[in-house]
Amino acid sequence: MNLGNKVRSGVKWLLVGNTGNHILRFMFGVVLARLLVPADFGMIVTIQIFTGFVGMLAAGGMGQALIRAKEANENDFNAVFTLQLAIGILVYLGFFLSAPWIAEYFGDPLYEPLLQVSAISFLMRPFGFMRISWLNREMAFKKRAVVEVSVGLVTGVSSILMALAGMGVWSLTLSGLVAGLFRNILLIYLTPLMLHLNFDLSIMRRHGSYGFKITANDFISYLKRETANLIISKSAGPAFLGIFNKGDSLSRLPNRLLVPPVGQTVFRAMSKVQDDLDQSKYMFYKVITLLMVYTTPLYVGLWWVAEPFIGVVYGENWLPAAGPLEILVMVGICRNIGIPCGVLLAAQDRLVQELYAQIIGLVFLIIACFIGLEWGLEGVAWGVLASHIFGAVYFYILAYHTIPTKIADLIGALVPGLLLNSILFVALAITHWMLGDIRTTAPALYLLVMVVSGAAVYLPAFLFLPIPSLKSEADRWRQKINGVLSRVSKA
Repeated sequence: MNLGNKVRSGVKWLLVGNTGNHILRFMFGVVLARLLVPADFGMIVTIQIFTGFVGMLAAGGMGQALIRAKEANENDFNAVFTLQLAIGILVYLGFFLSAPWIAEYFGDPLYEPLLQVSAISFLMRPFGFMRISWLNREMAFKKRAVVEVSVGLVTGVSSILMALAGMGVWSLTLSGLVAGLFRNILLIYLTPLMLHLNFDLSIMRRHGSYGFKITANDFISYLKRETANLIISKSAGPAFLGIFNKGDSLSRLPNRLLVPPVGQTVFRAMSKVQDDLDQSKYMFYKVITLLMVYTTPLYVGLWWVAEPFIGVVYGENWLPAAGPLEILVMVGICRNIGIPCGVLLAAQDRLVQELYAQIIGLVFLIIACFIGLEWGLEGVAWGVLASHIFGAVYFYILAYHTIPTKIADLIGALVPGLLLNSILFVALAITHWMLGDIRTTAPALYLLVMVVSGAAVYLPAFLFLPIPSLKSEADRWRQKINGVLSRVSKA
């Protein structure tokens, strides 16, 4: 199988796993939103700010170093595993000892046991981390898909059962540990990698050099992602944080469905051809085009139906999340540019330049969020949007200086998605106008009609409009649809 087919197959299987996992998380999340209160989710988000931050530092970027390396054998994986396990033990002890001070800072003693129990995951992570890295390096993405869907199912079922048992916020914490244990057991079965201790310092240093630069960038990126949450958590409390985070997580959903499968597969592919800048350029712009085509219609739809969607699906308690959601969906186009830039820069080892951009973007975000806080959750959302616009421009400048390209190439990559979604926006505007007061009197009906009408306009436009850069993609979908219709007619 050539590289192009491997990329397409990898994206397909990772998309299956990622989409399946997010569908499960969404469905279980709806149930949990009705069983728990916003403050429960806000506390978990606060805990995850600390554990996610330290977890990224503990990973050290070595998984990506192993994936990118031209050569990596079992000794490499075991040496990195040994280092990761040692770090995991130290991190667990650090959280266990510092939990009382963190609980005192937030003024709630419940944070102490929550943080101490959540930190147990750091003792389990190295076992799964190495095997996932091995699957990514081997481009064995079908197995990754099996893992993602299975773990999502176990997480959701266990969390709902615990919530029904009245365990409150603990249902969200303990279900994560159950899922982590299940993930490790499943990966042992699916991979041939036999992990054991290897104290080869030369291997650790070799992968640590690239991994350190990855970690530094991930660290700043994580701070950017969590800055708004931390500001709201401290200034307004867990209930407001839970509401803002609901809007933020929904706004990220389209990218979370598609970007990880595409990003992980293309990163490995770009790493293989890192010396061929023309092929890297082709993949870079192709990814931007496809992300615009596949994710932007979801953003456009969410912008129109934010309030009825949240009210119908999550209940009236969550309606304040609609305001931030309507603003944050506009971040999607920025991500469709910024994320491919990050993949390109990582594959080309331009991580120092990316780090500077991340630091400047973080400062911009902090200032914007504090200014926006004066206007409540919507103000913070506008601050987040402004920072993403700035970041997308800065990251593209770095990509511009990495590969042989020009601005016209970016415009050409964006135009197909912008054209299709302009048609969709107008169609939804007309539908909204025709429905009149139904949006408030019958929100479920309004939601259904908007979704159906949007799909009825966007899909034919994608399949049949003569857009040259989408011809091969549309042809593949038409063939698949014709194949399905042919089998149905024969049956």
